[in-house]
Amino acid sequence: MRLLPASTHDADALSATVHTCNQAANSVSEAAHTKGLKRRNELQEAVYYDTKAAFGLAAQPTVRVIKKVVDAYAALRATIDAGNLGPRGSKRRLRAEATPIRFRADAAQPYDDRILTWNLDARTVSVWTVAGRLKGIPFVCSPEARRLLARRKGESDLVLRDGMFFLIATIDVPEPAVYEPTGWLGVDLGIVNIATTSDGRIMSGRGIDRYRRRHRDLRAKLRAKRTKSAKRALKRLRRREARHCAQHNHIIAKKIVGTAERTSRGVALEDLGGIRKRVTAKKDQRARLHSWAFAQLGAFIAYKARRAGVPVLFVDPRDTSRQCSECLYTHRSNRVSQARFVCRACGTVLHADHNGSRNIRHRADVAWQRGAVSRPRTTAR
Repeated sequence: MRLLPASTHDADALSATVHTCNQAANSVSEAAHTKGLKRRNELQEAVYYDTKAAFGLAAQPTVRVIKKVVDAYAALRATIDAGNLGPRGSKRRLRAEATPIRFRADAAQPYDDRILTWNLDARTVSVWTVAGRLKGIPFVCSPEARRLLARRKGESDLVLRDGMFFLIATIDVPEPAVYEPTGWLGVDLGIVNIATTSDGRIMSGRGIDRYRRRHRDLRAKLRAKRTKSAKRALKRLRRREARHCAQHNHIIAKKIVGTAERTSRGVALEDLGGIRKRVTAKKDQRARLHSWAFAQLGAFIAYKARRAGVPVLFVDPRDTSRQCSECLYTHRSNRVSQARFVCRACGTVLHADHNGSRNIRHRADVAWQRGAVSRPRTTAR
């Protein structure tokens, strides 16, 4: 939800609040790292009064700042323990453990119901700031988002982005029971064609590829200028491109889940975790490979399916592009080109991505029938 401050005073107060809270968070983070205090009660006892007095915060905002620091260290520890620090994990781990966590000046600040009050009928909020409590700040959102706000739960985050203020709320949506599928809708994810279903529906990536290429060329020109205004423009372009691509993935995910729900089928996807480490690409293809948001699309499909009660199954992706979906003969020469598949055994000719999606559907059917996955709670359709 976007906030619409009615005056410059209100906007300045919100901006000063975000900046002050993050300065306080950096101070608390320094103390937590120096004293080795990562538990909330211990850290709060050590820094609460000093932080409140030094930065002019009220009691509850001070508590939220300390909790934000504790959560950040917990997340860092979980990342280190899971070994998700990339190819230079050991060096990054040493650096992460040797330095305190730093918060950006415009990082999100959490609010709870004691310092943030919603009036959904009037579409306004009352929010605490360092300049006092601001009442009647209007917000705008879609009708669907406004309806979901009635199920708001827990904290909300105040975000300052490109001079605009947003409130990000957590919504508690009841999850429907997953039904027993009558079959599976196989989905092959790719770069040239973002998604191809086993029904033969192809969702091309040509438009999004042109969009990314245009932005990549524009970023190269801006980097060459080396000015502050060019750097600001680069940040705006990066966020604009991310929003555009996410919206495109939302649309594709909604179509796929809607088709599966309408036909009482489940959605079968490839388990593409770690694919960037396994796949090699030519130099001129690396940008396309690493900008491929397959993980985001898979996550969108999964959460939209959960909201609709549609089962989702991830299958082994090996040889889905080389295996014939008719006779199951597998050979690398079956894939004639990016778009053409010709089976050397039975002569089946198909679009390569369509053939892959049919293999994914078949593997999901086999896995489900063999009981390789746990059955969900079922509902009648």
